[in-house]
Amino acid sequence: MQAWVIGNWKQNPATSHDVDALLNDLLTKVDAKNQAKMPTSNSQCKLMVAPSCIHLAAVSARLANTSIISAAQDVSAHSASIGAYTGDCSAQQVADTGATWTILGHSERRQYHKESHDCLINKLSHAFSQNLGVVFCIGETQEQYDNGQTLDVINEQLSVIKDMLVQQPDLAASLSEKLLVAYEPVWAIGTGKVPTVAEVSKTHQHIKQTVAGFADMADTVTVLYGGSVNADNADSFAADSMIDGALVGGASLKADSFLAVADAFSQANA
Repeated sequence: MQAWVIGNWKQNPATSHDVDALLNDLLTKVDAKNQAKMPTSNSQCKLMVAPSCIHLAAVSARLANTSIISAAQDVSAHSASIGAYTGDCSAQQVADTGATWTILGHSERRQYHKESHDCLINKLSHAFSQNLGVVFCIGETQEQYDNGQTLDVINEQLSVIKDMLVQQPDLAASLSEKLLVAYEPVWAIGTGKVPTVAEVSKTHQHIKQTVAGFADMADTVTVLYGGSVNADNADSFAADSMIDGALVGGASLKADSFLAVADAFSQANA
């Protein structure tokens, strides 16, 4: 299975100048790898970056004819196209920038914006209606992890996908191509705390089996790991067959560290 390494830039960088500098560095290094036929130059690992909404159009334009995919960090739950929803950005507007994917359900959105089950069903439905792929984030808190509730929490969060398919069963046929699940333990995001590879592998296996049970899928759903992934620990995650890639936060804001993570997954899949 092809690996994916996705950079979630969150509310970074601060200025258009800094975005340009990051893209220049990233594209220069990717081109150099292509010339040298190094690991991230092959088809074993797809690269994606998700800038903030204000920078999405410019980033999408820069990446239009490159091997790197651009994605939004969210779409509106209220409408797939237009409407009186101040501050929201619709899936149609995201697609119009040239972005082809969106991140949905990130724990920071769940925490700070109180995104509910029904809200996320709407967001997934809107994204798919505009032919956007979805990186759907799930994960438990420290307290839930300590209480052995990880799989129960994940089952509840994955039920968003199940209920969306009940409403729109035709989406099941393309689910393996248009959906990536990112398992991100909330307690590991930006903290430096990291679960063991064995723990992540077991959880990913459960996710794959659960989503496969929602639809008659020809291919297994792709499951990425996120939560303090960096150049130092990427090799250990990449070596496990249940881990199909990484959703990278802080390490994606530097081209060298982002590509080091990608190299790890490219080499593991070569």
